[in-house]
Amino acid sequence: SLGSKAVSPRADLKAYSTDHDGSERYVLRVKHVDSEEFLPEKIENVTGSIVWANDSSSFLYVTLDDNLRPNRVLLHILGTDPTEDQIVYEEHDGGFFVSIGRTTSREFARLSTSDHVTSEVRIIGLDDLSQQPRVVVPRKENHYYQIDHRLDSLVILTNDTHKNSRLATTSDQHIEQHHWKTVLKASDDRYITNMQALRDRIVVGAREEGLDQILLSNTEGEFERVSFPEEAYSAGFYYSPEDNPSHLRIGYSSLVTPRMIFDYAYETGERVTRKTQRIPSGYSAELYSTERRWATSHDGVQVPVSIAYRNDTPLDGSAPLYLEGYGAYGISEDPYFSTNRLSLLDRGFVFAMAHIRGGSEMGFQWYEDGKLGKRTNTFLDFIAVARYLIDEDYTEAGKIAISGGSAGGTLMGVVANDAPALWGAVVSHVPFVDVLNTMLDESLPLTPIEWPEWGNPILDKEAFEYIRSYSPYDQIDAQDYPPMLVTAGLNDPRVTYWEPAKYVAKLRAFKTDENPLVLRTQMGAGHSGVSGRYDSLRETAETYGFILTVMAIEEPAIN
Repeated sequence: SLGSKAVSPRADLKAYSTDHDGSERYVLRVKHVDSEEFLPEKIENVTGSIVWANDSSSFLYVTLDDNLRPNRVLLHILGTDPTEDQIVYEEHDGGFFVSIGRTTSREFARLSTSDHVTSEVRIIGLDDLSQQPRVVVPRKENHYYQIDHRLDSLVILTNDTHKNSRLATTSDQHIEQHHWKTVLKASDDRYITNMQALRDRIVVGAREEGLDQILLSNTEGEFERVSFPEEAYSAGFYYSPEDNPSHLRIGYSSLVTPRMIFDYAYETGERVTRKTQRIPSGYSAELYSTERRWATSHDGVQVPVSIAYRNDTPLDGSAPLYLEGYGAYGISEDPYFSTNRLSLLDRGFVFAMAHIRGGSEMGFQWYEDGKLGKRTNTFLDFIAVARYLIDEDYTEAGKIAISGGSAGGTLMGVVANDAPALWGAVVSHVPFVDVLNTMLDESLPLTPIEWPEWGNPILDKEAFEYIRSYSPYDQIDAQDYPPMLVTAGLNDPRVTYWEPAKYVAKLRAFKTDENPLVLRTQMGAGHSGVSGRYDSLRETAETYGFILTVMAIEEPAIN
């Protein structure tokens, strides 16, 4: 896979990184743009990120330590031995990972170190990468911020006064926190997720009522919203490589609207469509419908659900249903379009996406209400969504196929243990199912950085008992389980291959049914599955084929 690519400011060289086995250990190379000839540089064991100096003679990159944690920023000068590269920054806390980037103004490199809830950013001028980086704000627990730069000002997205974050600005000569001035206030109803600082305006990504929002500052410093036509959708802006563009490029789709890319003119609001996803087999949006519903969870909280189906699918409880969920790390599951999904919809499936706690669909509090000692809200939300869909006659118990990967595999493992009769099939991709043992092993690449998410059972007895109470591997019981497909990647550095393997072995020893239990290990893949477009499609086809087989759906129910 391609890790990153970066063309030098003089546009004569391009640096890029590749990973050939899914281990996420990239190799960095540099070649001439015109001749395609390689420079002698070959730097191994890097994360893939690259930031060029403004004179194109050197660049920054990040290396991994012995535990595969990104911990060092190094400066490489073209034509020199990489083993002699200067260390610009080194992180000594295994719970913080290092990353690099460049400000929109092209004046500074950003050196960030963070876990899931705390960050610390340094800046260094791209005219002289040998200088000492400046810390914007020293790390403080639970203070997460990011920065960009325009003209002579830093723009800061920070949660220092409110968990849903505010936007502030300050002179790049006076970057200390007490100089920051708010330009977009924090709000209980709006969660600011990202931003880009352009020369004349600021572009903001946010979430309100579980949906993506894009806000643009005008010449008076006020923020205006870009509107979208559907009830439930997925939208986001592309970061501009220029600091003063005339338009904003936006990507948009929904469960029934193919992805489109359009340019939004800053001055007039005019929209020009640049690309619409083509469906080679043909597609008519009017044949499908999408809805947004709310399911009541165990504690009365309303959980949003995105739903899609063909118009001629019977909504009388007889249809099979495919339900997805994730619910971790504040990662939102957005209702996006998928051509693969049409294969199920055209076979009479209803598709549903559960926007459960642990993600940040409804704001940062939504994330906090699904982590650490509130982790079980995530699982109970998902079960509540399934039961709501049954009660509303979208499907019936035993006809629901569910799917999730990584931390979404934790979800699959828990709900398979707790409510096995609901599911007609369970697909767990590279599932994080041995939560307790993993959180007890601090030598694993991700364990220290995961403690703020799951808890530290080494130091906290209460965290130990709480994790054990839901950890899928620890809670396997002698009971009937639904048909299950579990996948693993031999080179996966995030969920090591033996975790799904031991989970399946224990399931085989305990389960009391005769339903299929399949372990599929990709011998040349990592956490994200196989590389290559067609191999990835074959992997999806295997998943769908398993579901259709075990649920006895052989031919399309709808023509």
